[in-house]
Amino acid sequence: MNNNTILLAQLNPIVGNIEYNYNKALDYLERAKAQQIGLVVYPELFMFGYPAFDIIERYPAIVDDNLKYLEMFAKKCTNISALIGFCEFNNDNRGKKYFNSVAYINNGKIEKIIRKSLLPQYSEFNEGRYFEAAPFQSAQRIIEFNNLRAGVIICEENWNDGEFFKKPLYAFDPVQILIDEQKPDFLINLSASPTRTKKEQLLNNMLSHCSKKHCVPLLYVNQTGSTDSVTFCGTSRVYDKNGNVIARAKSFEEDFFVVTPYKSEINRIEPLVSGLEKTLNSQKEFSLDYEPDLERTFLTITSAIKDYFAKNGFKHAVLGLSGGLDSSCCAALLAFALGAQNVTGVSMPSKITSEQSKSDAKKLADNLGINFFEIPIKDMTDAANLTFNNIFSQINSVWGDFRYSAPLTFDNIQARSRAMILWGISNEFGSTLPIATSDKSELYMGYATINGDMSGGFAPVCDVTKTKLFALAHWINKNAPVKNVIPEAVLTKPPGAELAINPQTGKPLLAEEALMPYEFLDEVIWRLENLQQRADEMLQATFLYEKKNKITKEQKRAWLDKFAKRTQSAQFKWSIMPPGAIVDARSINRTEYVQPISSKLKF
Repeated sequence: MNNNTILLAQLNPIVGNIEYNYNKALDYLERAKAQQIGLVVYPELFMFGYPAFDIIERYPAIVDDNLKYLEMFAKKCTNISALIGFCEFNNDNRGKKYFNSVAYINNGKIEKIIRKSLLPQYSEFNEGRYFEAAPFQSAQRIIEFNNLRAGVIICEENWNDGEFFKKPLYAFDPVQILIDEQKPDFLINLSASPTRTKKEQLLNNMLSHCSKKHCVPLLYVNQTGSTDSVTFCGTSRVYDKNGNVIARAKSFEEDFFVVTPYKSEINRIEPLVSGLEKTLNSQKEFSLDYEPDLERTFLTITSAIKDYFAKNGFKHAVLGLSGGLDSSCCAALLAFALGAQNVTGVSMPSKITSEQSKSDAKKLADNLGINFFEIPIKDMTDAANLTFNNIFSQINSVWGDFRYSAPLTFDNIQARSRAMILWGISNEFGSTLPIATSDKSELYMGYATINGDMSGGFAPVCDVTKTKLFALAHWINKNAPVKNVIPEAVLTKPPGAELAINPQTGKPLLAEEALMPYEFLDEVIWRLENLQQRADEMLQATFLYEKKNKITKEQKRAWLDKFAKRTQSAQFKWSIMPPGAIVDARSINRTEYVQPISSKLKF
């Protein structure tokens, strides 16, 4: 084997579908052999699929399958070498059942097995639940390539540099040990690293620091695609010994990416997603300037939609179009991800729905070119009200009268009638999935109806706050494949569910009247998620909203108290929220965050 090039196989696996992943790996291997490439590097745990989730415990036969296909794959590696992630049984009489491993294959045989030593157990990661942390053996991490010695590390093992991180999570730094004991000529990192807000900035700075500190080139391969709520952006790359990027693969798509990582020469450098370069050294602070993260947000959500539908056998999406921001953004994201012909929007007006909202919904559908129908729900809600009033009278005679003074029954009947229509369409027509349209700000406050607007098989914007969603809507109008699809009226009118009348104004109740200003609410969320601040700390801090609007300490305290109360009572709603793309640095998506429903925290 004389060729000095390496292929970074940036691919999109399916968790548990071993044959599919094997065929993906084999396709790139055969293409690499045809081009006389010397080494193919696949992402972490590629043969099994990442993340493993609980199927690894419930179905150990899948682990057997991944070992069988690994042996088949090894036999195909003639006149070429490969590094590929897989799942391995732990045959010791103690410890977890499995190892997260990498096989080094050369000339048709598995020559080395490298086992992951640092297992992340935070955010969306749960590796310690299934995998045993292997002892770090530096000699086992060296492979020979083109008369050079490459040191192999697996994802998290690159994330424990005591000079880069103020508080490293683990007791040792595998990279430092590998460098000190083996002095490799370059490093190879096999990763499955999800995308989050500010993640690219952290990743770039960390990998650059590592290569520069140790004065070695560093090759990093990452998977792409989505698994339920977790999205991987790809963007594999190579750093030279001075910490400079000399090669970078495409973002949010598969890439057959050939590099020579041990030479200080420029390879193919694909641009980062627009905006990320501007914030590579940004500080942690709340800002309403979302522009640097909007294209990444758009690609994260559309990638999640595409893969969730494709990997689960769905083709069509149906959603309610209220003429508001949330449903408009969801419709646009679905149309761009699935194709307009595969999306159906349904306007379901009640007696409270304004003519403006109905016309905005129709105009959005026309702009996007999606299918559109109007189905009034008056008959459904009238029938439901008649039935409920009879039931309530009977219950009142048994329990006594302790009904709410201002019940939400009619509000929820409207939302649930709409969900019934969407699920009915889904039940009647094959491969069709209804969409939940709630955004992050309103989910935090429980300002969403169980079995209503929360109901669906996927929730595209559940991790996007309202202020960011406004910014994303403007970005979509300016940058998406079809321009100016979201009507201007949607972007200028105050958000409101049009489920109830405000008795003080006689008009439909606005969301900020029921909650608080979104600019203030979204900073509360950011401070809680990113700084873990309590209400007293927030009370002393100066919010961006306060710099533009004069509010009293009493009003600020009242809003913080309302946030605490509503968030506590929203825990059950969070627990039944459908899957949706994780976008922010922190999330309430249950893939990442679980809080007891029966908890009562002092905020």
